[in-house]
Amino acid sequence: MNRFRIKTIIGTALMMSLFLVSCEDILEEQPRSIYEPNFFRTEKGVYGGLTSMYAHLRYIYGQAYYYNTTETGTDEVTYAQSADQNFLVMDLSGQGEITPTTSRADVLWGAAFPNINTASGIIENAAAVGTIPGALIAEARFFRAFDYFMLVQTFGGVPLDLGAGELKFNTNPVRTSVRNTVPEVYTKAIFPDLLKAVEDLPVNPRVTGGVTKTVARLYLAKAYLTYGWWLRNPNNIPTYPEAPRTDPDGHDAQWYFQQAYDVAVNAIQNPGPFGLVDTYYDVNVATNDRNKEQLLYADHTETSEFYNGGSLTFGSGGAPDNFAGWMMTWNYTNIRSALNPDWTNPVSSVQREATQALGRPWIRMAPTIGVVTNTFADKTNDSRYDGTFTTVYRGNWPKGGINAQVVYNANSLPVNPGEPILTFLNEQPATAISYPSGAGKSNVGAGELPGRSDFVVHPRGISRIVYPGLWKLGPHRTDHDSETSLGQPNAGSTRPFYIAKFSELYFVAAEAAVMGATTQAGYNARELVNVIRARAGKWRWDNNGNTAKVVDNSAAMIAATPATIDINYILAERSREYFGEGYRWYDLVRTQKWEELAATYEIAGRNYGDHTPVTVTRTIQPYHYLRPIPQSQLDALEMTAGEKDLYQNPGYRM
Repeated sequence: MNRFRIKTIIGTALMMSLFLVSCEDILEEQPRSIYEPNFFRTEKGVYGGLTSMYAHLRYIYGQAYYYNTTETGTDEVTYAQSADQNFLVMDLSGQGEITPTTSRADVLWGAAFPNINTASGIIENAAAVGTIPGALIAEARFFRAFDYFMLVQTFGGVPLDLGAGELKFNTNPVRTSVRNTVPEVYTKAIFPDLLKAVEDLPVNPRVTGGVTKTVARLYLAKAYLTYGWWLRNPNNIPTYPEAPRTDPDGHDAQWYFQQAYDVAVNAIQNPGPFGLVDTYYDVNVATNDRNKEQLLYADHTETSEFYNGGSLTFGSGGAPDNFAGWMMTWNYTNIRSALNPDWTNPVSSVQREATQALGRPWIRMAPTIGVVTNTFADKTNDSRYDGTFTTVYRGNWPKGGINAQVVYNANSLPVNPGEPILTFLNEQPATAISYPSGAGKSNVGAGELPGRSDFVVHPRGISRIVYPGLWKLGPHRTDHDSETSLGQPNAGSTRPFYIAKFSELYFVAAEAAVMGATTQAGYNARELVNVIRARAGKWRWDNNGNTAKVVDNSAAMIAATPATIDINYILAERSREYFGEGYRWYDLVRTQKWEELAATYEIAGRNYGDHTPVTVTRTIQPYHYLRPIPQSQLDALEMTAGEKDLYQNPGYRM
């Protein structure tokens, strides 16, 4: 391999880090401008470095431009009406090309390498302090492996040497770098660190949200599974740096699938304080945040801007704010109702509010029609569509200062506060919807059905400008009177952004079983998937109806599961469980199903009143299975244009 000269991005300690000053049950943070090399040789420095690792998650998760790279261009998501080039190019549908400049996977590159170096500093120096428990060092090992795992999935092989040697703490900006191969990254960095983390991490978290044996097992199982797919390479997807699809340790893909299955089932059987919550609604409802299903998250709070990492009154549109939820929120504030039956004095009847069903609209990303009609085809038994989307927009005009007991809506019928103003129907109605030719009375092109006071849109009528919102990522604030106030809807969400859930252990084990792992009694692929499907059949609340709904459809859900589970079914179930949470691109890339499942999609156009779906074709090339090395990194390299080309992933070279 050639050795290249490289500047600061991958060779310096984490800037603006936060440090832990006590071992209580919360992370107490304090800004620092930079870590000095000797800082990690103190107890305070080790704790500070550890806390910075949790803080660095905010610069990746909830960061909307990185979030976009994980969803836009998949079968789940396309660009919406107000998308800029950050979103358009990711769709691969003729709106621009993914390049080293336009790819926003640079967010991951920029945040991960400084954190990796911080982790290496802790691992090297903690033992010398003499008072640091092994479990704390294991946290650093987990995060170093976590970052390398995300990087290798995204970019292919990446550097293990940040300037001082492979997996060594680098104390000076350096200008040399080597991209290691994919097998080297897994076998030298990811697997050893995660195995040690599983061994040394506690069963119960050191602090609220702290990493544990269970989350380390999940990532070890995911890494084994992903590497097994890489070795198998069913569709001959190229890798870079070029390397044979052989394992340095002499194992084949089947061995890794078996390891993934065994580790995941072990975690299910030994959950510690974690487990599945009773209903899918309770997984994502904001009043149940940080529940026992959540293994890892980028945390936020509404009690303090200092601890939140961002303003509590306005959103910056940048990290460390949690603003990913804005992206799939359409501009529902354009909906109009009238103060009089003759439709004089139209008003905004659904105002921007800091509540989970609403939030701040940016209109950058939209679900495809296939998500509504195919992925979530069963909206009766399966609670996950209702627990994923906002499909009913209810009047809240009094909170915005509009003094009216009722407003007049579809068919000039009166509507009270809290009642539906606009509904995305679950199914195509038997009676044809009367749609306007443009924006119409609703001002957003929604239609009318006889006798209904709410405007309506049918499932195949969603467009790039009007579509169901993403309820599960919606904001939640308790620092205002929710009965009379709209709260702070322009701030970034103060909810945690979830990264890893206990439920994924079932999917990892099931996928490994489908790929040939020998299963234990009671834990074959269908049985594992049915644990999740049975839970999805249990309702306790109906978001659509805004009412309690205690129904158990688990038997029907289990009965509908195919006798034989294949990879496409696993992927469909993962989409139902994790829609819009940032999993999808990685799922399609791991299984090499991206082109098969996402090469075409349907959606209506950009204008109000357009409810005619069109089929859009994407051009997904094999080289797209890796993101480009960021241009900012290439610009920092002191080498010839030809050498930079060799550093860049093929397909993205000048």
